Amino acid sequence: MTQKIIILDFGSQTTQLIGRRVRELDTFCEIMPYNKFPKDDPSVIGVILSGSPYSVHDPEAFKVDLSQFVGKMPVLGICYGAQFISHTLGGKVEKADSREYGRANLQTVDTTNPLFKGFEQHSQVWMSHGDTITAIPGDFKVIGSTADVTNAAFASTNQPVWAVQFHPEVFHTLQGTQLLKNFVVDICGSKQEWSAASFVDSTVAELKEQLGSDRVILGLSGGVDSSVAAVLLNKAIGNNLTCIFVDHGMLRKNEFTQVMEDYKVLGLNVIGVDASEKFFSDLAGVTDPEQKRKIIGRDFVEVFNAEAKKITDAKWLAQGTIYPDRIESLNITGKVIKSHHNVGGLPKEMHLQLCEPLKWLFKDEVRRVGRQLGMPEHLITRHPFPGPGLAVRILGDITPEKVHILQDADDIYVRGLRDYKVKLSGEEARKVLAAGVPADMKDGIIEVSLYDQIWQAGAILLSTVRSVGVMGDERTYEHPVALRAVTSTDAMTADWAHLPYDFMAKVSNEIINKVRGVNRVCYDISSKPPATIEWE
Repeated sequence: MTQKIIILDFGSQTTQLIGRRVRELDTFCEIMPYNKFPKDDPSVIGVILSGSPYSVHDPEAFKVDLSQFVGKMPVLGICYGAQFISHTLGGKVEKADSREYGRANLQTVDTTNPLFKGFEQHSQVWMSHGDTITAIPGDFKVIGSTADVTNAAFASTNQPVWAVQFHPEVFHTLQGTQLLKNFVVDICGSKQEWSAASFVDSTVAELKEQLGSDRVILGLSGGVDSSVAAVLLNKAIGNNLTCIFVDHGMLRKNEFTQVMEDYKVLGLNVIGVDASEKFFSDLAGVTDPEQKRKIIGRDFVEVFNAEAKKITDAKWLAQGTIYPDRIESLNITGKVIKSHHNVGGLPKEMHLQLCEPLKWLFKDEVRRVGRQLGMPEHLITRHPFPGPGLAVRILGDITPEKVHILQDADDIYVRGLRDYKVKLSGEEARKVLAAGVPADMKDGIIEVSLYDQIWQAGAILLSTVRSVGVMGDERTYEHPVALRAVTSTDAMTADWAHLPYDFMAKVSNEIINKVRGVNRVCYDISSKPPATIEWE
């Protein structure tokens, strides 16, 4: 039976990051809503309570019955989780005089406590809370303090319960991984048996048993998730897997041809469908972003279904769904930001069962599995790309001419990111290496491409705008292109990437000189939130 840590989600933006940090310790974990702790599950070896946007005093604050696990297994409260433990067990939580946010140093650390084993005094941590714990419960003791927060970390004297008001899961907490390792491995007793190699072995065995000699259909997108799912399934059932790759005409430059060649090298059985005419026809004159998404989603399902029906003996539909897609998130606002589309929607008469071999993996774990399977690095490190493709990176209506302009500009930009090398050290190097990017460290320095340093990048065509320019002795009146590049860990939040000026100048000049229809290039320096990564 696989050991696991349960992370109870109270709505924090960094809950998934906690999960990824635990997985990096070769330990399986599940993220569950705060009120859905799995009772009577003998595989659970510990519980982590996440942060939250709420104060424990808010009427609508999320609350959990601690008696379900306190005293029965080790518990770690983080930020709101720490405040909730203190508030519930007899301590006091009050509004801080000023919001405690950003870097702080643990000036006093009890390194004899197992949670802080191996810690250095004055270690940097990251605070992010409006309330503070002014008194801890009677049977607890303080094990860590900062200059402004006396009760920064505390532990029970008679039960396996720990609490920290800082965030060990973020990179700014320099020994955060050590703290989580102390909790997960030393305190909870993880055997650290969760790895890419063990996942491949166990999943291939499970797929063979689950699918037998049945025929399986998989919708490919060219992205890392569906590609890794396809290679994993191919390893399990071989030619009983049939993949369908639909070209809606709004992929990146030459992407359909390049991806089909990659899949051929991987030995996959792939049907490529060029349906661009249908998509362009149905999108003609449509400018509303949400409507564009819905049309592309509908057409994709129709085209996919038409091909899938030809495989009359198919019994399964496989998808590259990953764990963040499935996590039952706490929708604080109840508002839909934008819609997405997946293959889904197959006719009921086909009676296909669903197979999701990557459903327990985070994105960085998918990449590790891809490397374990021997896939080429350029497929594994590909940036996320929206399902509707360049349609949501063209403001206004969609035409083949506009797509061609954007494909050329985007190709120059992305190739430039891949070619430009940067040297990183310290915290920046740690982030890149933690994301699984292969790089050799020499004297504490690594060299990687800009492409591998960022989460996602692409060009946006502002086709509803024209700007004045001068080329040669002639006045031009053409479209601007906006470049977007962000750093992130899970796409829930993202910061704009601080690209080098010389790189920006070179790319801007090349786009303007080589792409007809573009006479201005600008760079998007918006973070998420308040902006989103995509423009539409």
